[in-house]
Amino acid sequence: MGLFPIYWKLLRPAGAVEILANRILWSAVCCALLLVILRQWRWIAGVLRRPRTVAKLVTAAGLIAVNWGTYIYGVNSGHVVETALGYFINPLVSILLGVVILRERLRRLQWVAIAFGVAAVVVITVDYGRPPWIALTLAASFGLYGLTKKTLRLPAARGLFAESAVLALPAAGYLGYLSATGTGTFGTVSVGHTMLLVGGGLVTMVPLLSFASAANRLPLTSIGVLQYLTPTMQLCCGLILYGEPMPPAELAGFVLVWIALVVFTADLVHRTRRTVAAAPREAPRLSTTSDR
Repeated sequence: MGLFPIYWKLLRPAGAVEILANRILWSAVCCALLLVILRQWRWIAGVLRRPRTVAKLVTAAGLIAVNWGTYIYGVNSGHVVETALGYFINPLVSILLGVVILRERLRRLQWVAIAFGVAAVVVITVDYGRPPWIALTLAASFGLYGLTKKTLRLPAARGLFAESAVLALPAAGYLGYLSATGTGTFGTVSVGHTMLLVGGGLVTMVPLLSFASAANRLPLTSIGVLQYLTPTMQLCCGLILYGEPMPPAELAGFVLVWIALVVFTADLVHRTRRTVAAAPREAPRLSTTSDR
C-alpha cells in the first residue's frame, strides 16, 4: 500500500473519479470471484435480513469511497506528502473517536500524543494558510471507517465485497456515462492502461487480505508499528520520486506527528507488556475460584 502513489499515477490521464469508479467496480469483481472459489455466499442472505447491518455497510462503503477518492485525487494532483501526513495522523484520530463516540478513557501518554498531533496540524495550517484538508479528510474518513468496521466484524474479503457491491452500481453507471459520452479512458488509451485500471481491484484486495491474515498471527504492538510503514513509504515516494517540496514549517509539523506516534507506540507497548506480565498471576486465581 505504501507504493500506491506509483500505481495511481500510472493511470493518468484518467481522472480521480474515473479511477475511483474502476477501483470500486473491479474490487467487487475480484472479491466476488474469491468468494465463489471459497464457496462463501450464504452469509449474504443473513446480512440482508439485518437492516442495521446493511445501514452500517452502506456507511462504511461511503466512508471508504471518500477515503479512496481523496487519496487518488491527492496523489494525482501532486500532494503525495500530504496524503502521507493523513495516514500518520490517522491513529491519533482513532484515539479521539474512541473518546468522543465510545466514551473510552485516555491514559496520560495518549493525551500527550493527541496534543502533539493537534500541534502538528496547527503548525501546518499556519504554513499553508489553510488546514491540510487532504490529510484531515483521509485521517477522518479512515478513522470513521475503522470505527464502523469494528461494529461489523466481517472477515476482510466479505467486508470488502459488501462495501464494493454497495458502490458497484453507481460506479458502473458513471463508467457507462463516460463511455457513452466519449470522455472516459477505459479501452481508449492503450491495452496496458486498460489492464492497469482493471488491476486496481486486485491491487486493492491483496493488501487488505494480507493485512487481515497478518493481524491474526502477529502481536498487536507489531501490527501497530508496521502500520507506520505505509505512510513512510508514501512520504518517500513524494519526496524522492516526485520531488515534492517540504518547507521547514511542514517538516516541523511532521516531526510533531512523529513524536506523537512515538509516544502513542510507547504507551501501547508498555500497556501490552503489563497485560502479558499480569496474565500468569491471574491464571491461578481463576483456576482456584473454579475449583471451589
